[in-house]
Amino acid sequence: MLTHGGDIAGYFDQYGCEPLDFSANVSPLGLPEGVRRAVIDSLSTADQYPDPLCRRLRAAIGAFEGADPARILCGNGAADLIFRLVLAVKPKTALVPAPTFAEYETALESCGCAVTHAVLNREDDFRVTEEFLSHLDSAPDLVFLCQPNNPTGQPVDRALLETVLKRCEQSGSILVLDECFVSLLDDGPSYTMKGRLDSPNLFLLKAFTKTYAMAGLRLGYCLCSNETLLADMARCGQPWSVSTVAQAAGIAALQETAYVERLHQLIAAERPRLAVGLQNCGCTVLGSRANFVFFSARPGLDAALRQKGILIRSCANYHGLDETYYRVAVRTAPDNEKLLAAVSQCMEE
Repeated sequence: MLTHGGDIAGYFDQYGCEPLDFSANVSPLGLPEGVRRAVIDSLSTADQYPDPLCRRLRAAIGAFEGADPARILCGNGAADLIFRLVLAVKPKTALVPAPTFAEYETALESCGCAVTHAVLNREDDFRVTEEFLSHLDSAPDLVFLCQPNNPTGQPVDRALLETVLKRCEQSGSILVLDECFVSLLDDGPSYTMKGRLDSPNLFLLKAFTKTYAMAGLRLGYCLCSNETLLADMARCGQPWSVSTVAQAAGIAALQETAYVERLHQLIAAERPRLAVGLQNCGCTVLGSRANFVFFSARPGLDAALRQKGILIRSCANYHGLDETYYRVAVRTAPDNEKLLAAVSQCMEE
């Protein structure tokens, strides 16, 4: 059973054509041209093993993030690093908000870890509040937070994050902060915790997937000052997890500043239009501060839109949500208009 969006292959098998995909939160601008060229150029070395240490890529990421390359580990997407972390730490207990990204709990369950859910309430617009701190009293081995949260699009207040990290330092817990969407917030620099990387209890996750439309290339990285932990993680997977193509693509992507600016402008213009449009269709929009919109509507909306050639993300399989919650990516204005027209029809049927 698939637990994520972006199942274009499944749709093609059923209908013989590709859908308009709002179910995956990937940049609608497509692969940056510089990345495309780097991918093509890298094929000339496809007969060689990729650098298992990702040296050039880690150096480029280090310069981009202002971090020591020795504190960086690259992987086959952020999900690969989540599983490597769990395999390296072998946690007995972990704290996970609900709802949130499914791979945290999937990875934890794979090693028999006992997972506690900090349930987020609709009355709080599914925000992480100070109530989360009460769950830290038991000193879980790992504490997962997504900044901003997926699927709600709600960022965690920076002051609260500082308090969570301090509590983790006191108890010996590791705070795993997923920042894969943080650069897509309106004011991402004010939300990132990379300035606190000197804390050995902080573990940051990032990926090229969303911002650079590189979902199929599979490239993510983590930052952590605990180099022993990173070495343990490196041993918890095969050495060539990041292909030559992905490494070349990542180096090129970090130069795509104009592309990222265009993406930010598109999100800033289209996210509020999409949110208002969904509300006008009778949906209830919640959170939604990143490059996607989280909302509630009638059950079966996803199936009805699928028949019209549009995929959206049902959130029914998120812990704490049901079949009335959905998530849609922010796409281009013409695509968003097609979605809103189809939603309007479905809500009236």
